[in-house]
Amino acid sequence: MITAAVTNRWDLFIIGYYGAIEYIVVVVAVVILLSSLDDLFIDSWYWTREILRALTVKRTYQPLTIAQIGEKEEQYLAIMVPAWMEDDVIAAMIEDAVRVLDYRRYMIFVGTYHNDAATIAEVERMQKRYKQLRRVELPHDGPTCKADCLNEVVRAIFQYEQEHNIEFAGVVMHDSEDVLHPSELKFFNYLLPRKDMIQLPVASLERSWAELVAGTYMDEFAEWHAKDLVVRESLSGMVPSAGVGTCFSRLALLSLIEQNNNQPFNTDSLTEDYDVGTRLAKMEMRSIFARFPVHFTTRRRKWFGWGAEREIHITMPLCVRAFFPDTIRTAYRQRARWTLGIAMQSWEQNGWHGSLKARYLLLRDRKGVVTTFFGIIAYLLVIQLVVFGMIRTFGWLPHLLPPAFLDSPWEHRLLYANAIAIALRISQRYYFVARLYGWEHGVLSVPRMIVGNFINCLAVSRAWRLFIVHLVTGKKLAWDKTMHDFPSTEGQPNRRQRLGELLMSWQAIDETKLEIALSDARERQLPLGRVLMSYGWLDDETLAEAIAFQWGLQRGVLDEALLLRDHAQLPVQAIVRYRVLVQGEDAHGHAILLTASALNDDAFQDATSLAGRPLVQRIVRESEISTGLRLVHKGDGSGGALARELRGVPLIGDLLVEAGDVHREVFEAALHDYRPDRDGRIGDYMVARTVISPHALSTAVARQRQLRDQIALAS
Repeated sequence: MITAAVTNRWDLFIIGYYGAIEYIVVVVAVVILLSSLDDLFIDSWYWTREILRALTVKRTYQPLTIAQIGEKEEQYLAIMVPAWMEDDVIAAMIEDAVRVLDYRRYMIFVGTYHNDAATIAEVERMQKRYKQLRRVELPHDGPTCKADCLNEVVRAIFQYEQEHNIEFAGVVMHDSEDVLHPSELKFFNYLLPRKDMIQLPVASLERSWAELVAGTYMDEFAEWHAKDLVVRESLSGMVPSAGVGTCFSRLALLSLIEQNNNQPFNTDSLTEDYDVGTRLAKMEMRSIFARFPVHFTTRRRKWFGWGAEREIHITMPLCVRAFFPDTIRTAYRQRARWTLGIAMQSWEQNGWHGSLKARYLLLRDRKGVVTTFFGIIAYLLVIQLVVFGMIRTFGWLPHLLPPAFLDSPWEHRLLYANAIAIALRISQRYYFVARLYGWEHGVLSVPRMIVGNFINCLAVSRAWRLFIVHLVTGKKLAWDKTMHDFPSTEGQPNRRQRLGELLMSWQAIDETKLEIALSDARERQLPLGRVLMSYGWLDDETLAEAIAFQWGLQRGVLDEALLLRDHAQLPVQAIVRYRVLVQGEDAHGHAILLTASALNDDAFQDATSLAGRPLVQRIVRESEISTGLRLVHKGDGSGGALARELRGVPLIGDLLVEAGDVHREVFEAALHDYRPDRDGRIGDYMVARTVISPHALSTAVARQRQLRDQIALAS
């Protein structure tokens, strides 16, 4: 009797639960279908527009070329980069930007906080190297919000204009993980000042097939920035800023400043980029989502990473590329910030104002705060229906579980419509992903849609929690920093620039001075850097930074005590011949070899053999090498004092070469057999070998005394 009662109650529970699931399925299916109709409208608009453009515009007008955008005279442009705890990537980002940008008239402004010493140190190190870099320090501790940092940078940009009597035609917004395209600034320059806000597409750098979380960014940006933003611009004329790859005209910035109490970016928003796009649209500024086709070459392994690596040529819009988060926690926290700013704060601050088109786009931006949960509920319902279907298939509880929606044709049609909508979503996602990253990633985008939905659910949940706490307690929403990665250059082809090209890209010298110095260097058989320094066009600190960057070597600093202790690890003749110094060792136990110019392979191997232990090169200033050579030559306390007295005075050999009394190669060849203990002073040795004349030696000695006296008088 007890068993029967329990069974009856259990039967009633199963029947009731199964019936409730059917009702929930209907509600969820209706919500998902409505959301899918929104997506279908975007798809229809996009493909209709593409077909019409293919039949009209693309037949009439030839596509713009890189040569054409390069014909316009360069205007001054500024790049602003907000940085909080970015010491691990900021230097690499700046180095890469300066290396690749095919543009001359630009400055990079990096905003830092004075309680972020590590980032400051990295930016200061880069500032010594690059003349087009300026660090902007915020007057208060960080982190604040990104908008606050950007506002300080904008103030510094206008102050720089006043100090240097120039005007920036445009200001470009970037983050510290961005990889820039060489033609980016030329393209902005071409469109300015006709456009007030120019937004480039954003794309994720390619990830491994196994990186599912990071892969969701590849998929979503591939579709959003190829289709959704195109439709948004076409439909409403309003382009939201993506926060990177956005160029504001001077007029746009001044208008934003005037509108918002001298603060162009809204410090009350976590997504100041979305906010600023909305504000510019209200002011009827001319915005454009710009798609300019360029060619990329990359290497990719086929067959999900297992096949042979091949070189792939891709045509895609000029864009900003970056690595996005690759863990669930960092991904959902970043997306929570986006949801807070775009959906919740925008709703709170701006409401539902605007035209019908504008309100529709607001609805599309904000619907995710609700529909995201329905997607996860749908997954759970599908799992349960599959379980019930298996139970029914195996004949368990046949009297309790009739087939789902047995007598409801309209519910069947509803589910079929959802199935078609899902198939369309999958096909759209596959197309846009495969176009950029290959068919393998196109296939993987399907399971990554599920991963992305779960991440978005976590993000929306976090956003609701933070927003409700903000509404109840008044607690200010804070900048939730995302940790960034920058692509490593390890394993990439050697792209070493010539020294002159490198110094020009750093704006350390101009083309006219470089031509003069190159001609003089060839005629006098002198290194280019030494000639530039002799003209006063280059300081030895910048030269050392350039050589270190050119050869991928670390900088070093002369330590006189270490040098006197360790210099004997190399014979004096090798030290003089190669102009190197040995002091200390690195973390791997390699002896540190200081040099002002990287040794070639033969010289380095010879030095390593003579030292009898592994060496690692570090680049120092030429004046440090001169000082160290004097220390080694004197070898005692008085010699050290003399070296300090003569710091910065060129050596006899350098003066002879610069005066044209001997070619560098002849002088260095004669040094090969030089032995200080046997041959005495270098000058006398060179006279005895008839390498130089006695008159040349006496002139060089007199010149050296004159320079020493000038330095002593100045000190």
